[in-house]
Amino acid sequence: MSAYTNFRFETDADGIALATWDMPGRSMNVITMEVMEDLERIIDAVVADPAIKGCVVTTGKDTFSGGADLTMLQGLGAEYERLKTSEGEEVAMRHFFEASRRLSLVFRKLETCGKPFAAAVQGLCLGGAFELALSCHYRVLADDEATRVGLPEIKVGLFPGGGGTQRVARLMQTGDALQMLFKGEQLRALMAKNMGLAHEVAPRAEIVEKARAWILGGGSAVAPWDVPKFKAPSGKVYSPAGMMIWPPANAIYRRETHDNYPAAKAILASVYEGLQLPMDLALKVESRYFAHILRTKEAQAMIRTLFISMGELNKGARRPKGVEKTKLAKIGIVGAGFMGAGIAYVTAAAGMEVVLIDRDVEAAEKGKAYAQKLITGQINRGKAKTADRDALLARIQTTADYADLSGCDLVIEAVFEDPKVKAEVIAKVEAAIPETAIFASNTSTLPISGLAKASSRPERFIGIHFFSPVEKMLLVEIIKGAATGEQAIATALDYVRAIKKTGILVNDSRGFFANRCVLAYVQEGHKMLMEGVPPAMIENAGKMAGMPVGPLSLNDEVALDLGLKILKATEAQLGEAAIDPDQKRLLVEMVERRDRLGRKNKRGFYDYPENEPKRLWPGLAELQPTRLDPDSLDVEELKNRFLVVQALEAARTVQEGVIDDPREADVGSILGFGFAPFTGGALSYIDFMGARGFVELARSLEAKHGPRFAPPDNLVSMAETGSRFYDALSKKAA
Repeated sequence: MSAYTNFRFETDADGIALATWDMPGRSMNVITMEVMEDLERIIDAVVADPAIKGCVVTTGKDTFSGGADLTMLQGLGAEYERLKTSEGEEVAMRHFFEASRRLSLVFRKLETCGKPFAAAVQGLCLGGAFELALSCHYRVLADDEATRVGLPEIKVGLFPGGGGTQRVARLMQTGDALQMLFKGEQLRALMAKNMGLAHEVAPRAEIVEKARAWILGGGSAVAPWDVPKFKAPSGKVYSPAGMMIWPPANAIYRRETHDNYPAAKAILASVYEGLQLPMDLALKVESRYFAHILRTKEAQAMIRTLFISMGELNKGARRPKGVEKTKLAKIGIVGAGFMGAGIAYVTAAAGMEVVLIDRDVEAAEKGKAYAQKLITGQINRGKAKTADRDALLARIQTTADYADLSGCDLVIEAVFEDPKVKAEVIAKVEAAIPETAIFASNTSTLPISGLAKASSRPERFIGIHFFSPVEKMLLVEIIKGAATGEQAIATALDYVRAIKKTGILVNDSRGFFANRCVLAYVQEGHKMLMEGVPPAMIENAGKMAGMPVGPLSLNDEVALDLGLKILKATEAQLGEAAIDPDQKRLLVEMVERRDRLGRKNKRGFYDYPENEPKRLWPGLAELQPTRLDPDSLDVEELKNRFLVVQALEAARTVQEGVIDDPREADVGSILGFGFAPFTGGALSYIDFMGARGFVELARSLEAKHGPRFAPPDNLVSMAETGSRFYDALSKKAA
């Protein structure tokens, strides 16, 4: 046995080396500088020993690896800035380029070392780890549910920089390769084999032996693309077949990204250019694009929010210190409507017992039927088994009797958004549950401190705001009321992690964080409509700005009558000045006079004809007091309005103390309502622009469109001092 820090290395009697990746003190292997050094030494050892026929690379953990440590990549950026200051940009850039391509060079060294390497993969094998597997000459994947391979870098603003774009594009048809790289999805073992990305699928206990057998059987140490006269699956780029691929690929890229994601463009360019070159030059092209992308603000923002911040929040960065982890076995859910049924499903799917209550057992059973429908859909897609459905449904008890809540650790009410109705439920629940249980209200707008007045134990009362549909949305807002205690916060956060979602902790206010921001987006769409902007232009500008759907489409999904109800309730409690009269007029016209409620009655800003795509309702033009010439409108200004109005609201939540931690605002804005992910979130959008530049932009919009674009005092102060929202976190980390 040789001494490696991150691998165990041994050779058997047949001359087959086994490199077992098993990093000490970590639950999962990750690629670090030290791992690269170990891997390079292993390659040298295999090549140097004539008794070694080849090497199998596998894992000593349940899973292979999630890929590179992205904090390492962040460190490259910091080193670049340091060298740029001390030794000049040319030296800094040369160092940055060589450091960023180190992984690619190690993998190419493995691929061309002259000895066969085989990868035996179980569990997750993603990003740089899958690029390691692709550089091996043979790949055996475990045939089980937990094994997944893929290149998900695009999801954090990067693209595969360890040879992934070049090897995938030489193993698959170009169109399929581009689709895989653009989507960043995880592939099951059999799917990967069928796509040509793996050679063999075998039971987990046999993967190492299968890989050994391939080497003993005379497995070739030459990659397909290093064989003379190799031809890519789709042929040459400049050929009739190639011209059927590249013009549509470019059009699809534009349609899907609106040129907001530099990494997606780099994928397109790397594959296009790389397929016209021999492998070593192609890898150098990929490395140059990778070095460029690493330095973009989009990659920096997305890595920070979607990898680092999200990871920290999921590991309990905001969980009260010193509170013992909660053991959640039984959860009560009051209200079996759409939201309650979704909560019941995700809770039961996480292995907890559920007591689902409604006014009668029949209503509760309807909620359980929704869970059955969802798990059946999973079965039909091959993602679950019949036994899983039986077990999940057995964990959901339906009842109308509040006494059945007696053994619950946590009860979540998901009843009608009316303080009186909720107060009645609170009293019934608290009469049935033990003193140790936590009560949570799933409310989207009602302040938790007000609802907690109906509770006899407000310190154990908290808000848990789910987003719809519950089973798909990854974010949950945990709302801390004025009297909410640390045990309630810890329990809520523990529960959210148990159901595999990300929780953000916010302080109490009307609309909390996410709804305040997203309602500003919807309102801006309404304002544009009443100004006379063509409806299609409003929707397209929203998507071009980076939002997942246009504001009118989003309003249809959440229901126009709900929006009108919130507007009227706000007006009743806070007065006319708290609402926008144009928006009220529009919603009253749509809901009360035209009976257009949104998707739920197939009549909203869009029409929803049976078996046809939805389309904008032609009657919208009648509601516009004036109609503007689209050629006279500045699309960039429309895009700016959509993002700035949301970012301003996010900044106000910080000023008002609703948000204490910028990580939660950024993660919450992307996961909760899809705020342009390439920006890193609503506060990162401001930080990366710089407070001064953002305030100038906001004031120019204020001068033209009104006080809703007025920057709050905290932003004005930040503009004057040059500070950023993340400064406090940076100081803590230092």
